[in-house]
Amino acid sequence: MRSDWITHRRPDGEVLGWMEPSGDGFVVIDLLGRRATEAVDWLTAEETLEERGIGYLADMYELRLDDGSWLRVRIAEVSTSGIRVKKEDWGAIGASQLFYDLAFPVDEEVLRPLG
Repeated sequence: MRSDWITHRRPDGEVLGWMEPSGDGFVVIDLLGRRATEAVDWLTAEETLEERGIGYLADMYELRLDDGSWLRVRIAEVSTSGIRVKKEDWGAIGASQLFYDLAFPVDEEVLRPLG
């Protein structure tokens, strides 16, 4: 996270993302540290973060493993200190849980939405 990023929160205090100053506008940064827009005005940046919310964190993702293959994962934790994903186990009781720790921001070449 860069020191010039402006944190945007919901009314309950939950962080939705950041706005990075860029020229006369702001680039929206999501909770994975990814750019979600080009430079837009302040109001558009806020609206983008509000509309985006945090629901996308519950979606299924794919993690690129060291051998180049892709593994289905779910996001377990997100912070500017790092991102933790868990191998998808479809809620199986007793399944071994396998976690992977990723750097923040995470590149889409490493973690991408499944779809």
